Amino acid sequence: MHDGSGRIVVQGLTKQFGPVAAVQNLSFTVEPGSVTGFLGPNGAGKTTTLRMLLGLVTPTAGTALINGSPFDRLGNPGRVVGAVLEAQGFHPKRTARNHLRVYAAAIGVPDSRADQVLQLVGLGAAGDRKAGGFSLGMKQRLALATALLGDPQILVLDEPANGLDPEGIAWLRSFLQSFARSGRTVLISSHLLAEVEQTVDQVVIISRGQTMFYGPLDHLRERQQARVLVQPSDAGALVTALREEGVAGIEQLPDGRIAVTGVEPRQVADTALKAGVSVYGIEEEKADLERLFFQLTSGQYAAPGQLPPQQPGTGYYAPPPGYPPTGYPQPDQQQGYQQGYQQAGYQQGYQQQGYQQPGTPPPGLSQPGLPQPGYPGYQQQPSPYAPQQPPSGYHQPVQPGTPPQGQPQGQQQADNPHGQQQPPDNPYGQQQGQGGLGGGA
Repeated sequence: MHDGSGRIVVQGLTKQFGPVAAVQNLSFTVEPGSVTGFLGPNGAGKTTTLRMLLGLVTPTAGTALINGSPFDRLGNPGRVVGAVLEAQGFHPKRTARNHLRVYAAAIGVPDSRADQVLQLVGLGAAGDRKAGGFSLGMKQRLALATALLGDPQILVLDEPANGLDPEGIAWLRSFLQSFARSGRTVLISSHLLAEVEQTVDQVVIISRGQTMFYGPLDHLRERQQARVLVQPSDAGALVTALREEGVAGIEQLPDGRIAVTGVEPRQVADTALKAGVSVYGIEEEKADLERLFFQLTSGQYAAPGQLPPQQPGTGYYAPPPGYPPTGYPQPDQQQGYQQGYQQAGYQQGYQQQGYQQPGTPPPGLSQPGLPQPGYPGYQQQPSPYAPQQPPSGYHQPVQPGTPPQGQPQGQQQADNPHGQQQPPDNPYGQQQGQGGLGGGA
C-alpha cells in the first residue's frame, strides 16, 4: 500500500535500450501542493521517464515511486494517479460519455462521474458526440477528463496544452493551479516554455537523460542577474558617471542602449539625472525560462564544431561528466563562422572603389585554397561580361524563311514555292502532342 503523501520520488533512474542510454541516473522529487514542469529537448528522456513512473517501462536501474510505492503496488492506481501520455486512446465511434463510462466501470466509480468530469473540462455539450469527430483540442480535454475520473491525488500529463486554443490554454493553466492549491500534485511535460513559466512553481530540466536542474523556478531565475536597459541621450557621459559610482557591469548594446547589471533602475535614473543626461527609455530585463532552458540544455544535438571547447563548469548545474559543456561561442571564438563571409567575392565588391574584374582577388588578398597569379596551376577566371563563344560542334539555328549560309535566295524559294513557314527539324522526332491543331492530338 502507499503512504498517501502525494509525493513523487525518482532516484537513480536509468533505462538502457541496447546501446542507447535513454535515461541515466535521473533523480528528482515532486512535492504535493505545487505544479512541477518536466522540461527537456526532444530525445532527452522525458517520455521514457514518465513511462517508467507509470509502470509501462521497466527501468534498468533505480526507482520511481508514487506515494512511496511503485505504480504496480498502488492497489487501485486509477484512484491515486491520473495520467495522460497520448490523447489518442479513443474509439472513434464511441461517444465521449460512453468512453468515460467504460473507464469509470474499470476503476470502480459510478457512471455519474462521467457527466461531472465532462462539465469540469468544458465538454458538457459534447458528451453525445463521437470522439472520432473531435478536434485535437477537444481530444486533449477528453483525455484530461479520463484522468480525472477517479478524483486522483496526482496528475501526470504529457504535453497537455497540445492542440488547445489560447482560451483553452488559459483555462488549463487556471485548472492545474487550482488543482495543486488543493494540496494535490501535478507533474507536466511541455515544450511551451512561455506557458510553463506562467503555470509551474517548480521545474525539472533534463538533458541527455540526466538532471540539469530541479527546484523552485525562482531559484533558477536568481542564477541569472537582471539587467537594466537604458536609452540615454549621451551614452559616454552616462557610462562615465556610472563608473565613478563604482558600477562595473556596463555593456554597450548594438542598438545604442546601455545594459547595466548589479544595480536597480532607480539608481541608473538618479545617476543620469545628476550627470545631466536625458533618459529616453529604461526597463529591467529579467532572464526568462527560455533563456535559462537553453543555457542548461544547449549542445545536445549541436552539429560537430558548432560549440567550441570551453572550460567545464562547476557546481550542481554543471554538465554531466563526459558531455560537452553548455554555452555560446565568445566573439573571438566565432572567427570560423564568419570567415567564409569575409572572403573576397562576398564583400570585396562593396569595399573597393571603382570597378574590379570579377574573379580577380584585390591586391594583397589571397583566397585560401586557390592558386595565385604567378604560381603553377593558376588560370585567369573568365569574366561573366566577356562575349561567350559557342561550344565546339554548335550551329546557329536557322530562322524560318532565311536561306542557309551559302545557299541562294532563289533556291530557298524553289524548295518552298508557296512561301509556307517550315518548322525547324526536331532531332528527337515527332513527340506526343505535336500532331494536330494546337498540339492537342
